[in-house]
Amino acid sequence: MTKAFYEDNAETYATRDRKLPRARLDAFLSALSEKARILELGCGGGQDCAYMLSKGFDVLPTDGSAELARQAEKLIGRPVKVMRFEELAAYEEFDGVWAEASLLHVPRADLAGILALIRNALTEDGIFHASFKAGTAEGHDGFGRYYNYPSREWLQELLVAGGWRDVTIKEVDGGGYDGKPTRWLHLAARK
Repeated sequence: MTKAFYEDNAETYATRDRKLPRARLDAFLSALSEKARILELGCGGGQDCAYMLSKGFDVLPTDGSAELARQAEKLIGRPVKVMRFEELAAYEEFDGVWAEASLLHVPRADLAGILALIRNALTEDGIFHASFKAGTAEGHDGFGRYYNYPSREWLQELLVAGGWRDVTIKEVDGGGYDGKPTRWLHLAARK
């Protein structure tokens, strides 16, 4: 149902008035060397990718929705790889992984495995950024999209158990596509 939402609403979702997470992007990019190679998981409409490209970084944008990938391609003028998270097979190829509001759709039972694939894709000391809608139990929103809704503590334990270092998770209030107030978890970690 989550994938169907993005396929059916790709143009509306990709072209909505979305504020670029500039402070998070700048913090992520400042931790990387010039022209570092970045994997973006769940690029959506491509706005974050466009920003990273404008700063001179080598970005591989991906999305699980072929329709959203096409929308992003219109914005960034380059191919977007259509790929589900579990298909990630890279090994020590990327200096950074950017997953803004995408991994929140991974079933809780599968999240540790996906995080391990991301860790494998990073070079030594690689940087990882992700954001999640905070909560205490998995569920669905009003559009039928699945969310894992982790607590800060649960997510911290999962990352530490997976071998991640320098884990920081900030909790902030914000919103989402549904227009409802949302508590967000923004995490940064290092391989």
